[in-house]
Amino acid sequence: MKTSQNQKIEIAFPKGIELYIKREDLLHPVISGNKFRKLKYNLEEAKQLGFKKLLTFGGAFSNHIVAMAGAGAAFGFETIGVIRGEELINKIHENPSLQFAQQSGMQFHFIDRTSYRNKTDINFIENLRNLFGDFYLVPEGGTNDLAIKGCEEILTKEDVEQFNYICCAMGTGGTISGIINSSSEMQEIIGFSSLKGDFLSDVIRNFVQKKNWNVNCEYHFGGYGKVSDELISFLNFFYIETKIPLDPVYTGKMMFGIFDLIEKGCFPPNSKILAIHTGGLQGVAGMNDMLQKKNKETIHYND
Repeated sequence: MKTSQNQKIEIAFPKGIELYIKREDLLHPVISGNKFRKLKYNLEEAKQLGFKKLLTFGGAFSNHIVAMAGAGAAFGFETIGVIRGEELINKIHENPSLQFAQQSGMQFHFIDRTSYRNKTDINFIENLRNLFGDFYLVPEGGTNDLAIKGCEEILTKEDVEQFNYICCAMGTGGTISGIINSSSEMQEIIGFSSLKGDFLSDVIRNFVQKKNWNVNCEYHFGGYGKVSDELISFLNFFYIETKIPLDPVYTGKMMFGIFDLIEKGCFPPNSKILAIHTGGLQGVAGMNDMLQKKNKETIHYND
């Protein structure tokens, strides 16, 4: 595993504001970003308990599914992915994320969206054990106590000392919870939700005691997996300026939000902001496929 580095965004922001990005996306070629952090101690626990199989849940282009499949292949676990959407069973060849997971040895179990809502139900889990045998369960998105422990290692001592603001994209609330736990009370932690609604605040409160955080729900662009022409144009602009690729579901929305808040004067003069790059770049190919079918501008990271 590589050590993530902080890279300064060499753009002249007003009022002496400085923006850096922590390149967690470079930790591992497959199990990158927050997925590496979330899985680290879960994999250790599964091995110590003697499990041979890992089971988890995810959607069509899930970063978590890809990371789990890659982790299973790398560390000798069988992996089972319970996938939301029965219609996907005959469309694996059209989906780069599912293709990679399958090639990495993951066994799929496709279920309809109504059944998928029962993914935390005890009886539902027991039925899966009857179907697949015993397994170590990792929840959707990987968020549990061991995942929080891993995410507490994202911030270094220097990060805590040097930055006024830490910004993080949010899907299940696990990554930001770990960041909050390892932050200083003098820092402000801002979560940028990729989902509609503020229900993730309730999730975070289950894992943290500090009050130095807030969730921004203004930059979801319609909800999980939704994008706009403006967002895609921003991703391409940001790459041209920095040569840093962002994913369109999480980190791209966060960075768009940071730029917009800076422009609106929401950060005090001379603020030092650290944005966490949580990876997720495997989803770019799938997003581009959908954009091409709609004759929309695509994300250009190879030009």
